[in-house]
Amino acid sequence: MTANKERIEQHIDALKQFTATPGQGVTRLTYSKEDLQARNYIKEKMTEYGLAVSEDGFGNIFGKLEGTLSDAPSVIVGSHFDSVPNGGAYDGTAGVVVGLEVAALFQELQLKPTYPLEVIAMVEEEGSRFGGGLMGSRGMMGLLSEEDFYDLADKDGILATDAMSEIGLDYSKEKVRSPETIKAFLELHIEQGPILEEKGIRIGVVEAIVGLNHLEVTVQGRAGHAGTTPMDYRSDALVTAAKLIATFPQIAKETGHGTVITTGRLHVFPNGANVIPDKVVFSVDIRSGKEKQISQARQQVDELLSAHNGVGGITISAEEQLFIEPKELDTELRRLLKEVSDELSIPYCSMSSGAGHDAMVLSDFTACGMLFIPSKDGLSHCPEEWSDAGDLADGTDVLFETIKRLVM
Repeated sequence: MTANKERIEQHIDALKQFTATPGQGVTRLTYSKEDLQARNYIKEKMTEYGLAVSEDGFGNIFGKLEGTLSDAPSVIVGSHFDSVPNGGAYDGTAGVVVGLEVAALFQELQLKPTYPLEVIAMVEEEGSRFGGGLMGSRGMMGLLSEEDFYDLADKDGILATDAMSEIGLDYSKEKVRSPETIKAFLELHIEQGPILEEKGIRIGVVEAIVGLNHLEVTVQGRAGHAGTTPMDYRSDALVTAAKLIATFPQIAKETGHGTVITTGRLHVFPNGANVIPDKVVFSVDIRSGKEKQISQARQQVDELLSAHNGVGGITISAEEQLFIEPKELDTELRRLLKEVSDELSIPYCSMSSGAGHDAMVLSDFTACGMLFIPSKDGLSHCPEEWSDAGDLADGTDVLFETIKRLVM
């Protein structure tokens, strides 16, 4: 039996309706009304496919098919279900849907595994609401302390715990999961780049995931009237922030080896057209496939910030929100994914991921494997993001056969 691509499409179409920006892509922030709508749908389908549903103290969703072996570790398949603002319908969601399809196939074939099978839908991978990213997986594996989680707030000052309570989630539930309960983690994701489509290849077996360093920089100046304050008397936080951000591409180029630096979020205060900005807060995202290059780029960014700190009445501070070194995925799982692809006559290639994924967190605690499927025109994190249901079905078939060998 092969994956049902019509069912996969139905799940994608259903979940993309849960957006705060209808007609302008998918905006589904963690612990929002749209999060609740999506999680209710996911939990309903998990139950329909014979899984026992639970949630942890971060709101991660688990659907479990028990195995015949008592107290055995689970093989987990899934991804995240939050989105970036005005993002696409496939990033993260496709991996959750594929997990549901794997469970549906187990049910239809009446397969009773030896080791438990779990489908997971994780929160806040993108970091769009509470910053940092990979929160669901980091929290689950004990890398986010309970104290730090209780202090987390969004840009409007809403605490994560209050946002959870607002949609009926219980943050007092168990948060940390023992690695001993996980046999392996498998994640399918859209590529978010052009390589597979350009090569005409339907499956990418991920060898390694890029490392990343997230910072939040605050530039503090002094507010003033836009018309009455002479240029020489200004401490304009936005002008300084613009100079800093404009320098990042050159730092990335000098660092080399595919290093990239991005500022994707910027808040200006007080954000009035006739007021000199007195504070700017912006993100810095540094990525590279080599840890040495991440360290070099971070050092140059720090030196740049220091050089502008204290100049013209401006003060600058930076807070590290996340650092994860590049991660190589499990050798045996990579071999198994390739073996299954060959047996199914589905063309594949080996590749690295330039984006961060929950698998990079879990890879420190258990065997992790990851598949990519093509993204149309290489687009992602935008409303135009699209992947073919046939490719998703192929990816599901590879994961299903791989998981069978791990759990049976």
